[in-house]
Amino acid sequence: MADPIVVAEGLHKSFGDTHALRGLDLSVSRGTVCGVLGPNGAGKTTAVRILATLSDPDAGHARIAGYDVVREADKVRSRIGLAGQYAAVDEKLTGRSNLHMFGRLYHLPRSEARRRADELLERFGLMDAADRPVAGYSGGMRRRLDLITCLILRPEVLFLDEPTTGLDPRSRGEIWDSVRELVAGGTTVLLTTQYLDEADQLADDIVVIDHGQVIARGTPDELKATIGEHLEVVLADPAALRPATTVLSGLAGTEPTTAGDDQLSVALPGSGFRLADIVRELDRAGVNAADVRLRRPSLDEVFLRLTARKEPVR
Repeated sequence: MADPIVVAEGLHKSFGDTHALRGLDLSVSRGTVCGVLGPNGAGKTTAVRILATLSDPDAGHARIAGYDVVREADKVRSRIGLAGQYAAVDEKLTGRSNLHMFGRLYHLPRSEARRRADELLERFGLMDAADRPVAGYSGGMRRRLDLITCLILRPEVLFLDEPTTGLDPRSRGEIWDSVRELVAGGTTVLLTTQYLDEADQLADDIVVIDHGQVIARGTPDELKATIGEHLEVVLADPAALRPATTVLSGLAGTEPTTAGDDQLSVALPGSGFRLADIVRELDRAGVNAADVRLRRPSLDEVFLRLTARKEPVR
């Protein structure tokens, strides 16, 4: 990986008898979005807290922009931003006043805090609402304002923890556009999200964590390729269900699932199957299909397959 700006090696963290992290490794390239996925309790939040200098690891080490998150925490903090699940802005203040306040908290001179506030409000489409109390903002506007409070100091790395939780589709789209704009400007984003379509839309690379370890990593397309394509067949005649099942079982090496008495679906190993060859095999078996399609798996299906085991990794 070229020029990683976030590096974690062998991170361990326990809380009593609970092992939150079990030797986690992570590497994120500059100017990219890394999506961090995992079931509840997988260790995502613990990993982010360590990288953001909010918690120390029991073992292992991590660096942000070359600085150790424990020994050089002050230097790390000056280079990162962190936006949690819920907006941390003051609802009684206007959007502009909130940004002025955060600028002053970051020790910017008053003139620079005002200039930076106006620049960010304009850039992220909030200038028209700049002098309205935040209490009157929509959920999406509040999340955008919360997001840009993290950008006052132009962070090299931005941690986004569930940034669109509870938002409607339009507001989610607005946040996605904001994230894309940040990355286009050179910011590196580490994104944790419960919405797999969000990771699919935004992430250049995805890391899947379970039981405190990385169990898979790759681009969305690479992860989808690991479980192959789905073959879906709709029969013209339900009487052909048995021979169709035999054909699909032979192709996939496993029994297909059925929906009613005229639809079958099965995951194919690999991605070297051609639709024409599949139709030919069905014809040879005397199966008249009303519809045959190959479908790429969704990221949700990949996630469920990867995290299906019950026992922790030892």
